[in-house]
Amino acid sequence: MPEVKYQDLPFEEAIAFFRQKLNLPTATWTDIWQAMHTRAFVVAGAIKADLLQDLRAAVEQAIAEGTTLATFRDAFDEAVAKYGWIYVGGRNWRSRLIFETNIRTAYAAGRWQQMTDPDLLKLRPYLLYRHGDSRYPRPQHLAWDGLVLPADDPWWKTHYPPNGWGCKCRVFSLSKRELKAMGKSGPDRAPDNGSYQWADKNTGQTHTVPTGIDPGWAYNVGEKTDWTPDVSKYPKRLGDYLSRELEDLS
Repeated sequence: MPEVKYQDLPFEEAIAFFRQKLNLPTATWTDIWQAMHTRAFVVAGAIKADLLQDLRAAVEQAIAEGTTLATFRDAFDEAVAKYGWIYVGGRNWRSRLIFETNIRTAYAAGRWQQMTDPDLLKLRPYLLYRHGDSRYPRPQHLAWDGLVLPADDPWWKTHYPPNGWGCKCRVFSLSKRELKAMGKSGPDRAPDNGSYQWADKNTGQTHTVPTGIDPGWAYNVGEKTDWTPDVSKYPKRLGDYLSRELEDLS
């Protein structure tokens, strides 16, 4: 199958996914958890609304127009200088993390919407997991390479990629004919690789995470959620800001 590069964007589903997010200032990356990210644009430590909006605009340009990491870094540097933002990590690492995380999740969400379209599912009812071309591959992701499951298998609710920071794994839809061409008489059985416990140092809360998945990534970015932030739990100024954000998106 041909490699799809993120610079091949845009496509409507990925753009729509990103544009329906609201800006949510946060102090740490665990301030919102898993599927909440499908509704909120966050950058850990970006608590100024204007800073967050400038970063969002640069990310949206990349998703909608296919601009490069270099272009995003120019906008990142401008925002840092403009607002005096002191962020965690080196400039190259942090800018790449923001850029690639948002690009990959938007792409994955858009692909999920395409692959689970009812009309397409009639022709291509299976999904194939493919390991990405990572320099340091995760052993569990490699083990899932070639796994074929029905599109409605519950496994995809927690294992649809990306499955961690920097994860480049992809999913492709398959027809029954393509499944047979792979030498399979039917779909595989969803693997049960167990789980592990991860403690959030900021809150002290412990989460159960599937083996092979990074903390905070055990969700399907393409599945819609009804979650919205409870504005009453935020300080008045931030609560008022979030209320305006929600009104603009409604």
